[in-house]
Amino acid sequence: MALKALDIYKLLPKKNCKECGEPTCLTFAMKLAAGKADIEKCPYLDEEASRILGASTKPPIQRVKIGVGERSFAVGDEFVQFRHEKTFNHQPGILVAVSDLWPDDRIQDVVREVRDGVLVRIGTDLRLDGIAIRCESGSAEEFSRAVAAVEAKADLPEVLMAADPGVMEAGLSVCGAFRPLIYAATDENYQGMCALAGKFGCPLTIRAESLESLAKLSALAAKEGAPALLIDPSATTLSDYIKKATAIRQNAVSKTVPDLGYPIFFDTTVTGMQDAALALGVDKYASVLVCDRLSIPSRNALLTLRQNIYTDPQKPIQMNPGIYRVGEPVRDSPVFLSVNFSLTYFTLQGYLEASGVPCYMLVVDTEGYSVLTAVAGGKLNETLVAESIKKTGLESEVDHRTLIIPGYAAPLSGKIEDESGWKVLVGPRDAAGVAEFLEKEWKK
Repeated sequence: MALKALDIYKLLPKKNCKECGEPTCLTFAMKLAAGKADIEKCPYLDEEASRILGASTKPPIQRVKIGVGERSFAVGDEFVQFRHEKTFNHQPGILVAVSDLWPDDRIQDVVREVRDGVLVRIGTDLRLDGIAIRCESGSAEEFSRAVAAVEAKADLPEVLMAADPGVMEAGLSVCGAFRPLIYAATDENYQGMCALAGKFGCPLTIRAESLESLAKLSALAAKEGAPALLIDPSATTLSDYIKKATAIRQNAVSKTVPDLGYPIFFDTTVTGMQDAALALGVDKYASVLVCDRLSIPSRNALLTLRQNIYTDPQKPIQMNPGIYRVGEPVRDSPVFLSVNFSLTYFTLQGYLEASGVPCYMLVVDTEGYSVLTAVAGGKLNETLVAESIKKTGLESEVDHRTLIIPGYAAPLSGKIEDESGWKVLVGPRDAAGVAEFLEKEWKK
């Protein structure tokens, strides 16, 4: 079981040397307990304390990176069973499958869809993550051709899916330098697959039907030198998946069976209910999901679900500070002050669009807090507003010097005027009133 902060503190040298980057050993212990610090940052731990704390504070589910550089994503590195206990750290990668029985143009159509498809939601570009190439021909030549067809059209993370190590090596000869995920090692072929994983430095998925077999196989693969592992519980129905995935997560988080402490791979195509399986996998612990080609509505619903589940519930979603345009504003268009809490931003933006009046929005950094909370907590103040006006170059965008602030920021109006030199108009408290406000109050 994970140690509590005070238990960790007892094992620390208590020098308060600050060499770990924290002001005291107690602060460092609290961050270790929360999984927000690395035990190796303490230079004064003795060997026994390092062993105990290393085992206690490392994530129970191993972090695995698939791909390299910009064409990569990370999974695992998880600490908790339920999202509300802390958060889930790495959203699952979703990869669309192609077959080596297909001609190049059909393969590349799917690759283009994955590469170019994007859903913009809450100021974030949401995309699928890569391509899975299935060996259905049994031919090393055909498999390597299909991998090459994918490589010719996009730099995307890949999963190579072949049972024969010889065929797998043919695929890796095309893209092995980009560290695709190898799928899959079983009791029959694990030595050959582990050798390839070690040779190319690629993560490897192991597959078995029972949890006991998965634990045994993961231990064997680790001994064979596989650098990073995922586990596939071979679920073919939704009920089978949820039963096995939940048991794997429970055993990993509690460290009851450390050999199950790896991210989960789920091929949703084998269930016969792909959309439901994808949603279940996102909700329940899958780290890599493979699916067949998705319709745009299905893709967008899946990406939205994933964003919701893998947004930290303890941190507000934030917009980047700066100047945003609604419509096509000109030099005498009104300027509205807003905070970078995404819900506030999009609510105001929607009502401004509905008003039909082109506007500027000056979004300032309140660390994601709403207007009322930011004013009460001192996160929204006259200095921040004045500095934001200058930093964004707002003065060069408009000829006037009038700023419309939210109604809940009314107590700051005089201070903002004094600090910035801009005239301040106090807008409505409810964004629904901006159209009426502009009609009555805004003078060009």
